[in-house]
Amino acid sequence: MEKALSKVSTFWVAQKAKKEISSIGDDFNSFTNTVGGGAKWVFNKLKGKMHKPLPDLLQDYDLPPGLFPKNATNYDFDEVRSKLTVYIPSICEVGFKDSSVVRYSTRVSGFLLRGKLTGIEGMKTKVVLWVKVTTISVDGPRSSKVHFTAGVKKSRPRDAYEVLREGITVDEF
Repeated sequence: MEKALSKVSTFWVAQKAKKEISSIGDDFNSFTNTVGGGAKWVFNKLKGKMHKPLPDLLQDYDLPPGLFPKNATNYDFDEVRSKLTVYIPSICEVGFKDSSVVRYSTRVSGFLLRGKLTGIEGMKTKVVLWVKVTTISVDGPRSSKVHFTAGVKKSRPRDAYEVLREGITVDEF
């Protein structure tokens, strides 16, 4: 009887210890996530800028808000270097109301300046075949045209790029 009681109590103590250790691990993970998220928030607050939606950022630089697909919600913008990097979940293309088609890689980058996005990597447009877009520009905030440079400069109606459109996933860039 004493042996059985000893085994039961050893088992019970082991179970309790396991629960306590697991609980401590969960508490530590929760604390780490809270501190990490809080630190990121504090860092962004100290920097003085919180991330605004990508369409708003584009409009602040006089570009139409619908240049990127609707599912491109994550981006990095280094204001000092004017470097914009947009992250898109999958390679996709968007058909615009002027019948133009633009294809996006999962990472599109360039230099965002007032009225233009230059040095673009990760964006193509269909002319006869797919051609790399190097620059997108407008003549001013009220310009009715958006100029795409893809080998040659092609002007398109600005209103075609005012509305956010969903990207359609494609296999290759």
